[in-house]
Amino acid sequence: MAGRRVVVTGMGGDLGSRVANLLEAQPWVAQLVGIDADPPRRRMKRATFHRIDVADHDRTVETITAVDPHVLVHIAVWEPFSRATPSRARQLTDLATTSVLGAAAECRSLESIVVRSGLEVYGREHGAPTRPDESADVRPTSDYGRTLARIERTARSVGERVGVSVAAIRMGTVLGPHVPSPLGRVLRMPVVPFSVLADPPFAVVEDVAVAWAFVAAAERRLGEPVNVVGNGAITALQAARRGRRVPVPLVGPEWRLARAISGIFGAPIPDHVVETLHRGRLADNSRMTELLGFTPDTSTVETIDKLYAWPTVIRIPAREAVA
Repeated sequence: MAGRRVVVTGMGGDLGSRVANLLEAQPWVAQLVGIDADPPRRRMKRATFHRIDVADHDRTVETITAVDPHVLVHIAVWEPFSRATPSRARQLTDLATTSVLGAAAECRSLESIVVRSGLEVYGREHGAPTRPDESADVRPTSDYGRTLARIERTARSVGERVGVSVAAIRMGTVLGPHVPSPLGRVLRMPVVPFSVLADPPFAVVEDVAVAWAFVAAAERRLGEPVNVVGNGAITALQAARRGRRVPVPLVGPEWRLARAISGIFGAPIPDHVVETLHRGRLADNSRMTELLGFTPDTSTVETIDKLYAWPTVIRIPAREAVA
């Protein structure tokens, strides 16, 4: 693996910049190039960053093909209501996927593609496995899940066409102090809704573990999907109690009102998060150690405790001008 050129898309985001920092320290990475519409949120030591608008297809293709990477790490995925509305998030993700993976198909030195995906691809329809492993059918039942499934299909198609390995990092909900997570915002509200009829369990994963998953998949040239999620599980009611929030039981139509109120207070709830709170979101992560060589240091419950330990943002008004 020595002397490899690596391109990371989405390097400007929290996860992308964290992955880039880890790749900078890897001895097998000779050249690291990043692409995003926003500058990295962390200081880069030796990576070269290109600020490119998502809609600028030609420049994206020119930049990637000029590098001719051995490894492409595609993290440029917008989760609904993370930093964009659901429709805008879908549009941005599709634009980035088309440009980036289309360019990858033209790179002669390409050996491996690693794409960002999520547990949402399994869906939560009736009869679906409660804790799916990587062999479970991909049957998304949310808009975000369908977006992630399209990314996997496109990457797999490119991989088969040019003969390179393709890995999909199927992440649980990622939480971290700087991660714009819709679920994290809901759980940090003073009042947390939960489904009184079920209150199903879900699992999450810390951002540090996910970053290492991308690095490990790139180094090992993984050629299959892998579930990346913390051990253990928690429910919305249990999370609210651990965070000393006020839990509010909801049924059926009340969720519409809760979503509207939550949005007004800055924590809009997309359909895949409602699905998580209504039907749960678990996965079998038993192959993670085998495929990636590590397991997350932090369990689901510990990650939730860290979520509530993060300082609250306090807005300080600007000082009045003094003559």
